[in-house]
Parts: sequence; C-alpha cells; structure tokens
Amino acid sequence: MKPVDLDAYLAQRRSEVDRELRRILIAREGRPTALTRAMQYAVLGAGKRIRPILAMAAAEAVGGGRLRRRALRPGCAVEMIHAYSLAHDDLPAMDDDDLRRGKPSLHKKFDEATAILAGDALLTDAFEVLVPRGSQGPDDTARSLRVVTEIAQGAGSTGMVAGQVADMASEGMKRPTRRTVDAIHARKTGALIRASVRAGAIVGGADSGELRALTRFAESFGLAFQIVDDLLDETADVAILGKAAGGDRARGKATYPAILGLEGARAAAEKERKTALRALARFGQRSEPLGAILDRVFARAS
Repeated sequence: MKPVDLDAYLAQRRSEVDRELRRILIAREGRPTALTRAMQYAVLGAGKRIRPILAMAAAEAVGGGRLRRRALRPGCAVEMIHAYSLAHDDLPAMDDDDLRRGKPSLHKKFDEATAILAGDALLTDAFEVLVPRGSQGPDDTARSLRVVTEIAQGAGSTGMVAGQVADMASEGMKRPTRRTVDAIHARKTGALIRASVRAGAIVGGADSGELRALTRFAESFGLAFQIVDDLLDETADVAILGKAAGGDRARGKATYPAILGLEGARAAAEKERKTALRALARFGQRSEPLGAILDRVFARAS
C-alpha cells in the first residue's frame, strides 16, 4: 500500500463532512430563518473538521476504509457541538473574542442573544443527528447507545463544559502547575477529541484492546493539540490563527507556555506525540491517517 497522501485524504474527508453538515443544517420547517442562518454561519466555512475526520479515521483503523461512513454522522454531531462551544466561548462573558476562523465571531456577525440561542440549538440538534436512521440489529443499537453516551460525556458537565469552567477559574492564577493545566485541557479540549475517536472506534466495531489503544492515542493527541494551540497563540499572527494573537496571555490564562516556556511546551508536545504514535502501533498501516494528522498538527508549531 502507498503511504497516505494526507492533503488528498483531508480534502476528501472534509468534503464528505461538509456535504453532510449542509444536509443537516438545511432550512427546515419550524426553525426560524434567522436561527438557521446563524447555525450555518457557526458551522459551515473555514473549519478544518479535525474531530469528524478523526472519528472516520478511527473507524478505518479498526475495520478499514469501508467502515468510515458509519462514523460520518457521529463526527458531524461532534462538529456541531464544537461549533456551539466556540460560539459561546467567544461571547463577552467568556473569552470576548471578535474574530473566529478569520471572520467575525457569531455574536459580532449577529448579536449576543442569537449567538447563545444558535449554540443551544446546535448542541441539542447534535443529539438528533445521532439518532439512527433505518432499521438496526441489536449490535448496532447497542453501539449507537454507546456513541451517544461517549459524546454526551465528552461534551457535558464532566467533560468539555467542566474544562471551560476550570479554564475560566484559572484566569489570573499566580502559579498554575502542570497538573492544573493538564486537568483543564484534558477536559476543555481533550474530552471532545477523545469522544470523537472513541465514537469512530465503537461504530467501527473495535474490541476492548483496540478501544483502549485508540483512547490512549486520543488523550495524547488532545494534549498535543492544545499545547500547539497555546504555542500558536503566543507566536502566530492573525492570518494563521484566524483570531487575535496573545489573547491567552492578556487574560492571564493558565497555558503551557506560561508554565513551561516556549521550548518546554514544544518538548511537552513532542512527548505526547510520541505517546500517541506508540498507541497506534497495533493497527499497522490502517492507522496511518491518524498518525499523519497528528504529525500535521505538531508541525504547525515547529
């Protein structure tokens, strides 16, 4: 087998995800037109679709390319949840960001009330997306219920939302520790990435050993992803970030560069990258897209 052409792989998968998201977010009876426009603005456009692509790649690692379609709608549900979290995170009561992905934040494009309600709708509608379509056998039904549980836990009060609360509480903390920052981002960023990968593995039919390995991959991937994000906030410009740089430092957030320095943060990201790659060893070439995506994320901060 040829090595994966990552650019082609990402373009194809993103196209699949975007088509499905457009179908999900089409105007529908009973939904106000203004709300539909705000939801579409929040989701469609410049996003990299990392989370749904990870879900699809995890299903491929377990069962081959033919199983990736099973992970498409769970991945889209996670992307909707991610978009809601960004819309709310940008609000004045939280991070107060005017830009997101190089364009006005949702509350700047519309207004604060619309941003809040569009986020609420995306979160709620995401779980409708997870409802199976067509008849299912007992095994498929059991997998669907496991996926709903995974995503709810990743997004909810012990996952992403818990991480958001801890992140806000850490602002201005005089001496945050590595343990504190790890705990914040394992939930704020990592929980939804973990849920994406585990959901893909579950619909792909992973056994317990495969699920443990992919969970280890996802947890290290999530931390590496956040460390790189923190580094970019310190070193990149708005053209790369899609928002103003230096915002974390200005708000006194507990970040990896703040506690480890730039070089220490890069070393920490490299350690997580190696841990994640070791977790993929059992899958051989089927996991090559996951490893390539990880390396691409890491390269952004090099």
